[in-house]
Amino acid sequence: MTNKPWYRERWPWILMSGPLLVVVAGTATAVIAFTGADGVVADDYYKRGLAINRTLAREARATSLGLVVDVRLEAGRVVARLEAKERLPERIQLTLAHPTRAGEDRVVFLARTADGGYEAPLADIAKGRWRVILETREWRWSGAVVAGA
Repeated sequence: MTNKPWYRERWPWILMSGPLLVVVAGTATAVIAFTGADGVVADDYYKRGLAINRTLAREARATSLGLVVDVRLEAGRVVARLEAKERLPERIQLTLAHPTRAGEDRVVFLARTADGGYEAPLADIAKGRWRVILETREWRWSGAVVAGA
């Protein structure tokens, strides 16, 4: 029986592979944690919390108006049809909110068209489901739309 040097044996390498794997995984986790931004957490969460009651009151106002909304994303523009019990304003703010990436959110102002609808130019957006928020000072409506369908 010949004695081999330790580095030619299998067991020292098997025993060292566990701790080495943990060090590599820990380093990868640290890199991801420090380079990735957490877009879900808002810096002004307290102010947003205070605004919840105002938002709920505006949503209740949209319900009392009997607001019916149809929003469509077309090539290079967004088109909306709105019906309500009262006269609607000439301009309405539309927010397209990405479900996971706040940096992708878009805000446009819809203008009334000759046929009574609303539309605005819109640059291309990523395919998928988007949250839609239509609002004025008096009311607020939210729904969803699918881009690229």
